[in-house]
Amino acid sequence: MNRFTKITASIGPKCEDKETLTRMISAGVNMCRLNFSHDTGDVQGKKIDMIREISNELHTPVAIVIDLQGPKHRIGNFKTEDKYPLTPGQKFTFDNDPTPGDETRVQLPDADVIKSLNVGDRILLNDGKIEMTVDSVSSDKIVATVVRGNEIWSRRGFNLPDTEIATSVLTAKDRADLEYAITKNPDWVAISFVQRPEDVAEVRDFITARTAHPIKIIAKIERPNAVARISEIAAVADGIMIARGDLAVEVPFEQVPAISRHIIRECRKLNKPVIMATQMLGTMVNSEFPTRAEITDVANAAYLRADSTMTSEETTIGINPVNVINTMAKILAYSDTDAIANPYDWSRVENIPENDWSRSVASMAYLNRAAAIVVFARDTDIATQISCRKPDIPIVAVCNEKHVANQLCLSRGVFPLYDTDLFAQRDAFAAAHKFGVTDGKVVIVDGDKISLRTLD
Repeated sequence: MNRFTKITASIGPKCEDKETLTRMISAGVNMCRLNFSHDTGDVQGKKIDMIREISNELHTPVAIVIDLQGPKHRIGNFKTEDKYPLTPGQKFTFDNDPTPGDETRVQLPDADVIKSLNVGDRILLNDGKIEMTVDSVSSDKIVATVVRGNEIWSRRGFNLPDTEIATSVLTAKDRADLEYAITKNPDWVAISFVQRPEDVAEVRDFITARTAHPIKIIAKIERPNAVARISEIAAVADGIMIARGDLAVEVPFEQVPAISRHIIRECRKLNKPVIMATQMLGTMVNSEFPTRAEITDVANAAYLRADSTMTSEETTIGINPVNVINTMAKILAYSDTDAIANPYDWSRVENIPENDWSRSVASMAYLNRAAAIVVFARDTDIATQISCRKPDIPIVAVCNEKHVANQLCLSRGVFPLYDTDLFAQRDAFAAAHKFGVTDGKVVIVDGDKISLRTLD
């Protein structure tokens, strides 16, 4: 069968040569993620050029997402040791003094962070292994009590799960990276550590002030305040990434599956694609085989009707990136088949009016057992909206613009077909045949016109 759930692959040292990338895309990669936390813009630019070249050679649309580093908060250095012991109950001070710290204090270089903290807020360091609670706040320092943890290390990152930080979502590095990336016309840009809808608006304004190319924006959800405002954020973003790594540090880890399900449901209402990310096949960094739990994790993303799963270190530094993609594609293909055998009840989607046109398309296709839905896609909107109704029927999107075909690579069950002739001729039957559908009924969507026809 045709796999409905898409694969986003992070590109890094182990898979940035043309041969490996070609094999990965042939194995099923739909979107390539370039992490701008690493490498310079010109190095990333060469990867973009290579991906475009492979896409053209394989006649396969491939989306490119630029993942910006975002605000990375770290404490300062210590005097003579890389680490100092901590005791639960002791007081510890964070201040803006650049002098190396000791067992009682350390620099917190970000003035905006000190200003944003309130009494009672939690400070988590070293991926949550250390927890402190703020006792007092002044203009240049905070005093906190150690709740758990036995040692503190130099230059460790920290998380503030209770705090909305009054700072721009774009750092100076992000602005420089995005300025360069815009010249390469990526399909998507992913924003890290989004807290509020205004963060998305800030990035969109930055992009539209510099280019007319319709670059789409993915908001990464990795903070509790973003979860609390997911509907507002999803409404202004073009897609959502559930970044389960940082999210599981900032919220109780047992809540992450329920939060993921909630985010997928909210995005479905708002017609926004969702990427499920982080540690999906993590053990395959060093192993040729996934664990049983990882197999189930990938499969559950398909059963939840997430639009895409994502690899991280598995493909960037793993021993066999191509095998990772083959493994993920195999799990998703089987799970999609099983999910379709137990059809999604589109009629129960919350807050979707019965007269919603995309719901009508899904209903028509489902009730008439259509073999495919053919959409003539001037942009991504129509195909994405139908995809979010989860009809479990292939959506063949005929595009006359390459960037539209590329961007639709993220949407579940959408199979973009870049063909200017078919688009101009409005030949739905030829599009269905090209996709591999040779008989049965086809729902055809062209602008606001919807029709049902039987293949000759």
